[in-house]
Amino acid sequence: MLPFMPFLEQIALLALRALTGLVFVWSGFGHSRDPEESAKDLGLPKPIVLLVGIVELLAGLGVAGGLLTRFSAIGLMVVMLGAMHRKAFVWHTGFWGKNASGWHYDLIFFLIALLIFATNGGEWTIDRMMLFGAKTVIGSAVL
Repeated sequence: MLPFMPFLEQIALLALRALTGLVFVWSGFGHSRDPEESAKDLGLPKPIVLLVGIVELLAGLGVAGGLLTRFSAIGLMVVMLGAMHRKAFVWHTGFWGKNASGWHYDLIFFLIALLIFATNGGEWTIDRMMLFGAKTVIGSAVL
């Protein structure tokens, strides 16, 4: 194995967490800000849309920062399972869907959340800093 691979793995996990968090925070903010409009678009009751929005927002922040990482990843997996169910069994969009609106996108984010859950977000997380101290986490970044 090349000596820089562990460092590259942590960079990749951090970038994946940051991008995933951004997507879910953005989506959750939109659902939480205007749950009535989102409820019409999704065909769900307003309280459910608000709950989904709050879960997306908080879990997105948790995944991005690495705070309660596994708990946050589970929240995102549940949201993605709900989205896949809605698209596949209620809207019948199919895997690819029309105009790329199928549930393939949701499956990818489910698998990303599963990877984050399985790895606990990698070594560079707030969880790990609180558990082992910042020096240990920062020290692991040195080649």
